[in-house]
Amino acid sequence: MIEAHATARYVRTSAQKAGLVLNQIRGKAVPQALALLKFSPKGVARDIEKVLRSAVANATQKDGFGGDTDRLIVSACYANQGPSQKRIRPAPMGRAFRVLKRTAPLTVAVVEKPAAVAATGPAPRRPRAGAKPKAAGGGARRAAAPRARKATAKAK
Repeated sequence: MIEAHATARYVRTSAQKAGLVLNQIRGKAVPQALALLKFSPKGVARDIEKVLRSAVANATQKDGFGGDTDRLIVSACYANQGPSQKRIRPAPMGRAFRVLKRTAPLTVAVVEKPAAVAATGPAPRRPRAGAKPKAAGGGARRAAAPRARKATAKAK
């Protein structure tokens, strides 16, 4: 199983904003993730797309790679908090406000999906020893008569 990753450091965005986009592509196939990033309205999606393409290129250079980039999936992607640039903004009456220009390292890891194996489905579960069989229909208590509501009359 081939694993590869790529990191872009000091990207001028906050980790929180990058995390919103990274959560959308985590666990997706690479072609689907690239399509999501291409049409995402977030500005950081362009930077994440570059990192994802770099991770795919790193995977193709590894020994034992199957050659099909469509079988790659995004196994992990995250953004940590990097160093912040401190700037000063003038404020009224001679004061100054601090502005933090945040940066974040963006990391994307891809892994090659194993070849398709004939799946027979999960093995049937055995009931626990001494467990009662479930009633047909699921919620036997909910099938009972509905509760009567209290009649409230406004006193004048």
